[in-house]
Amino acid sequence: MNPIKFIQEVRKEGSKVTWPTTRETLTGAVMVLIITAFAAVFFLIVDQIFSFGLNSIIEWSL
Repeated sequence: MNPIKFIQEVRKEGSKVTWPTTRETLTGAVMVLIITAFAAVFFLIVDQIFSFGLNSIIEWSL
């Protein structure tokens, strides 16, 4: 395939894309940050619970 024709077709297809607005992009980014923060806190709590439980079992067995 001719590289020039390929680039023209890529540009043509790219112009058909419906790009998100700035507001939509910011809203999505904020939602990702919030969900990531909640997941981090959740896994921190679960990790602490498992750590406490395993330490209790290990100390009890000694």
